[in-house]
Amino acid sequence: MKLRKINRATHRDLGYFFTGMTIIYALSGIALNHRSDWNPNYTITSKTITIEVPASINTNEKEAANQILQQIGEEDNYRKHYFPTDSELKIFLKEGGTVDINLNTGKTFYEKLSKRPVFYEVNFLHYNPGTAWKWFSDIFSVALIILGISGLFILKGKNGIKRRGAWLTIAGIIVPLILLFMYI
Repeated sequence: MKLRKINRATHRDLGYFFTGMTIIYALSGIALNHRSDWNPNYTITSKTITIEVPASINTNEKEAANQILQQIGEEDNYRKHYFPTDSELKIFLKEGGTVDINLNTGKTFYEKLSKRPVFYEVNFLHYNPGTAWKWFSDIFSVALIILGISGLFILKGKNGIKRRGAWLTIAGIIVPLILLFMYI
């Protein structure tokens, strides 16, 4: 009876403690599984507009680039610029994005990256940003093993591991194995 009580307490306490980590890895796992469908870290806003090309483009390139950024509401977001051709100017934004200007027509393609709320942060953590996080993730992984094994022995009787629980556990092992053989 004492072992069952320790098992339940361990399962309960680890479950409570690692709820936040479980949510972090679940959200980032979903996001990263669907990278081909969307960018889980950033939203990309793009638009094409026509601006007035500053006359100072030939004398003071940086000042002209800042004037262009002012026209599109990105003042103070200048990072650097270059001329891919004589009639094109490409400006890079500090906060992510680019502005491509046709100097002859003023036609401007503006693309801005913005961090996707919540998903950017959980994905950042999922990529293991540092040593402390790596060790905490390793501890979490061990805790998941303990949670899985201790969960097998929480219930007794017809819903426990000797009956219904056994069938569900076997199914939970077989499904990933089938998928593994499908992809290998």
